[in-house]
Amino acid sequence: MGRSYENRKASMAKTQGAKTKVYSKYGREIYVCAKNGGIEPDANLALRRLIDRAKKDQVPAHVIDKALEKAKGGAGEDFVAARYEGFGPGGSMVIVDCLTDNNNRTFGDVRLCFTKTKSKLGAQGAVSHLFDHRAILALKGDDEEAVLEALMMADVDVSDIESEDGIITVLTPNTEYFKAKTALADAFPDVELDMDEITFIPQTSTELSGDDIEMFEKLINMLNDCDDVQDIYHNAEFDSPAE
Repeated sequence: MGRSYENRKASMAKTQGAKTKVYSKYGREIYVCAKNGGIEPDANLALRRLIDRAKKDQVPAHVIDKALEKAKGGAGEDFVAARYEGFGPGGSMVIVDCLTDNNNRTFGDVRLCFTKTKSKLGAQGAVSHLFDHRAILALKGDDEEAVLEALMMADVDVSDIESEDGIITVLTPNTEYFKAKTALADAFPDVELDMDEITFIPQTSTELSGDDIEMFEKLINMLNDCDDVQDIYHNAEFDSPAE
């Protein structure tokens, strides 16, 4: 799991290169979450998670406040979630999560990304069944047993736990996210999470090489440039040519 964690961190850092696009995506997601579940973070746990993530990613307060005010007003765009799945270069598997107010436009944009990179969109469920929907919580420390005990005492369903290089990483089913986070906060009041997210983790990886690496990076970059794309998950592994 250590390598997956490091790859995920690198992927996140790369995705978050364009600050303005990150702010826009967070603003849209917070707006939708608040509009659907209420603008009070204490009553809307999904919104609380989003705001915590946004702050950790240094999204300015005015971006968050604007999204909440927009949701409070009740008017505005009607965004819906859309998920696309397919096969990237070298047989890799890709999941693309979007928020859109125009399904036809979004589908066309995502399909173009796949078409131009010799990739292929699949039907719903084509690859997602080969990923595990998990919450990942990572914290500094080396007492894996103490962390596991705290989670077990709180009746958290722990899928996996690992200690590596001074970082303890916990995986739980996505539905256990808030219970796990609360348990860690109660047991270790001063804890600061290095990673705190719900994601899709591939059950197997696909090693890319040669031209497939360049084409895969082109696919990811094109998808990231799509305004409606919120998150991208994949099972590709490779060493960047620049490294």
